[in-house]
Amino acid sequence: MISTVAAMWLVAVVIPGPNFFAVARMAALRSRQAALVTVAALGIGSTIWGLAGFFGVHALFAVAPRLYLALKLIGAAYLIYIGSRIVLGSFGPQGEGDARNDTGGAFRLGLLTSISNPKSALLVGSLFTAAMPPNAPLSVGLVTVAEMVSISLAWYATLACVISARPVAALFRRARAWIDRGAGTIFIGFGARLATTTLMERA
Repeated sequence: MISTVAAMWLVAVVIPGPNFFAVARMAALRSRQAALVTVAALGIGSTIWGLAGFFGVHALFAVAPRLYLALKLIGAAYLIYIGSRIVLGSFGPQGEGDARNDTGGAFRLGLLTSISNPKSALLVGSLFTAAMPPNAPLSVGLVTVAEMVSISLAWYATLACVISARPVAALFRRARAWIDRGAGTIFIGFGARLATTTLMERA
């Protein structure tokens, strides 16, 4: 059952989403250090969702659907907000990406991007529901969560190192404005789609 959750989580992690673009943008336009800080924050977010999934967040959302809807709308609003900031910033002066390592900003971006995505909660809850018996011991749950976090950290750290490599980063920086506009638009698109589907479910 641990291997089943790990395999399904690996597939979910490698599919590009808000986490992917947060790391890629930090690696290309800031620095490897900033990207790895973002990765560490994503790891904390994965830990939170993993523990929540094991202890029954899926059941909680089933019992309290309004809480789930509210969380989805908050997550959608944050994704739209951060995407709008990135797009608007792309029209301003374009400085050197490595000149300033905003560690706090990189950490906040990673953590808020991770925990503001309620689909992570539903996915993790579904994985535990489908692959683990209700009476699974705590040790098994903790090992599974640790495995999920390790997969996330390994994938995103690899991504950060590849994109922050000097030739790749230089190529990205030359197209910085367009990268920002593209990444920001993707964040806005994820948020808008999440908000739309949530409002349709509510209706």
